[in-house]
Amino acid sequence: MLVQRIFASVLLAVCIGLALMAWPYQAAFSYEPVGPRAFPLLMLGLMGLGLLYMLFRPTPIVHSEDDPKLDRETLNKIGICIVLLLIFAGLFEPLGFILSSILIGIPMARLYGGRWLPSIVVTTLMSVGLYLLFDKLMDVPLPLGLLDVLEN
Repeated sequence: MLVQRIFASVLLAVCIGLALMAWPYQAAFSYEPVGPRAFPLLMLGLMGLGLLYMLFRPTPIVHSEDDPKLDRETLNKIGICIVLLLIFAGLFEPLGFILSSILIGIPMARLYGGRWLPSIVVTTLMSVGLYLLFDKLMDVPLPLGLLDVLEN
């Protein structure tokens, strides 16, 4: 229980530090309806509330037999996910949202047991659908990258 409270305290301090860094941020122009400052502050606030609960809850978190073990296979999957997300972040601007999402989504689906054809179809449809949802309906611009020739 002490380790859980220490973890919550340290992570809460990190959240507070990040919120203090994000608070004064002002963009020169606003390209989103709520501005670029709202999302990180909202996420940090929600994380902070969860960490406060972890810090002051009366009983420790107890894992049951049904919980997955943190064995080598699970840790390898977590590591591969982190690497894929870092690759996604690096390819996001040059390739654009749709292509980078497809390129990373297919191996992610395969990593967790997806078959080839459903992984390709679902990832492609979700990438295009999410692009249309954010860029066209919610006015949150996403880069098209190599597919920039398709725009108007």
